[in-house]
Amino acid sequence: MDNSSGVGVLDKAAVVLGALEAGPLTLAGLVQATSLARPTAHRLATALEYHRFVARDLRGRFTLGPRLAELATAAGEDRLLAAAGPILAALRDATGESCQLYRRQGEQRICVAAAERLTGLRDTVPVGAVLTMAAGSAAQVLLAWEEPERLHRGLQGARFSATSLAGVRRRGWAQSIAERELGVASVSAPIRGAGNKVVAALSVSGPVERLGRAPGRLHAGAVVTAAARLTEALRRSGTD
Repeated sequence: MDNSSGVGVLDKAAVVLGALEAGPLTLAGLVQATSLARPTAHRLATALEYHRFVARDLRGRFTLGPRLAELATAAGEDRLLAAAGPILAALRDATGESCQLYRRQGEQRICVAAAERLTGLRDTVPVGAVLTMAAGSAAQVLLAWEEPERLHRGLQGARFSATSLAGVRRRGWAQSIAERELGVASVSAPIRGAGNKVVAALSVSGPVERLGRAPGRLHAGAVVTAAARLTEALRRSGTD
């Protein structure tokens, strides 16, 4: 199948972005992944960086930039957020804890929606916050069903293990206790789109003193049910 649009520079830019979807790449890695000449790959990546479609991580590698998330919100993702709003609010009311919705972007995860506990001690994660994929129950959920190579790469430096992720897949939910932040516990479940692919993670989080050392016992049922409702809403709307 011919993947050319007839506009060569746009086709090559799309190839660069597609390569970065799998995670951060050095310039050499980008050249290898795209088969573009080194000067061409560098010129396109830096031009895309100027427009915030590409960014750099702490090691100087190219990664997907924040502009993509902004455009996704303005386009198709608004259906996810519209469906998530009432479900997050209902989950917050049922559990009495703060609730968040996360999507993965490269080697990070972004909070794209939240419903905060109204009073008292709570775990506040603002919408737009960028968090690690190396810790937290939402990170476990977003990584657990990845392809083996990407899963293996994601486990490097993570505060959870392959055995932990096998348990997540078996149960259908994840929990963490002081894994991302001292004193915070959470429970997360996957939201699935087309082809049963995990597209987001729905979380409940709060202080360990309230959720305890086994937060899944308290809230896994409610989180899994809410995630299933959001999965069904996405499938009805045709969002993936």
